[in-house]
Amino acid sequence: MPPRGRYCRNREGRQNVGDIQIRWLELSIEAPGEYAETISGLFARYSDGAVAVEEAGGYNPDEGESPPTDAPVTVRAYLKIDDSTDDRKGHIGLGLRLIASLHPLPPLLEREIDEESWRRQEFEPIRVGKRLFIAPPGATAGRPDDLFIPLEPGMAFGTGHHPTTRMCLQLVESLAAPGARVLDVGCGSGILGIAALLCGAGRVVGFDIEDEAIEASRGNYEQAGLAEHASIHLGSIPSDEAPAGSFDLVLANISSKVVIELAPELSACLSPEGALICSGFMQERQSEVEEALAMSGLAIDEITVGGEWVAAVARAKS
Repeated sequence: MPPRGRYCRNREGRQNVGDIQIRWLELSIEAPGEYAETISGLFARYSDGAVAVEEAGGYNPDEGESPPTDAPVTVRAYLKIDDSTDDRKGHIGLGLRLIASLHPLPPLLEREIDEESWRRQEFEPIRVGKRLFIAPPGATAGRPDDLFIPLEPGMAFGTGHHPTTRMCLQLVESLAAPGARVLDVGCGSGILGIAALLCGAGRVVGFDIEDEAIEASRGNYEQAGLAEHASIHLGSIPSDEAPAGSFDLVLANISSKVVIELAPELSACLSPEGALICSGFMQERQSEVEEALAMSGLAIDEITVGGEWVAAVARAKS
C-alpha cells in the first residue's frame, strides 16, 4: 500500500509563463510524527505554498487499523526553480539543522520534477465515512449510493488520505444539514466544501491564501458539477464575502497556529446554532487550540483523534 498523506499534483500537469514551463524542486525528509507540524511550517515558509505530509503505509484505515504509534512521517516541499531557489533551500536546510539539534534527522532529499513526471502522478481512490468516495476524474464509484468526489488535487492539496482531511470529511458527512451555508477557510483542493454540498449543503464560500489552491479548488468544483454553488476567494477572513453570523458550518483544516490566530473570526462567522470543524494540528497543541476557541466564545463539543492528529467540533457556549 502506498504512503497515505497529502499527495501532490499540479491540476493541469504543468504551468507556463509565456512559453517557459516552470520546473519544480521537490525536497523531502522523514521525521518523527511530533515534528511534522514544525517541519511543515518551515517548508511552507520557504516553498511556494506546496507542502505534503505523508504517513507510513502498511495499514488500512477503512478496516479500523491505525498507524503504528512510532511511525515516522515524510514531509515534502515544492519550490519553483528560479533565481531564489538556492537561497530558499538554504533557509530550509538551516531550519532542519536546528531541529536536528533536538532530534537526529536523516539527510534532506531532493529531486527535480518535470512536466512528464507531473502528468504521471496519481493518487489512490479512497472511501471515507459512510458514502464519500474520492478518486481522480474518470474513476467509477462502485456503490449505487456513493457520493463521488472527482478530485484533481493540485500541488500539495488534500485528497482525503491524510488523517486530518479524513476526520474532517467524516465530520462534514455527519454535520452538513440540508441547505446549510458553509465557510471553508484554507480550502486547498476544495474537498471539504464539495463533500458538504454532496451531503446536502446549499452554498459554500471558500478562502485560501495560495493561488494554486484557488485554481485547484475552482477546478474541482467544476469537475464535480458544483461550481454554481460555490464562490472561492483569494485571501482570508475577516472578509465582506463572509459576513458575521452567516454560516451554519465553518471548516478550518489548517494548522494550530492559524486556528488560534483566527479563532475570533471563525467564531464570529458562525450562526447562533452553527458548528466549527477545525483540524490540522496535533494532540500536543490541542489544549492551546481549545483555550483560543474558549476565549472566542466557543466550547469543544466533540474530539476525534487519528494517529497523533486531532479534529474538533466547537459550538457557541450556551
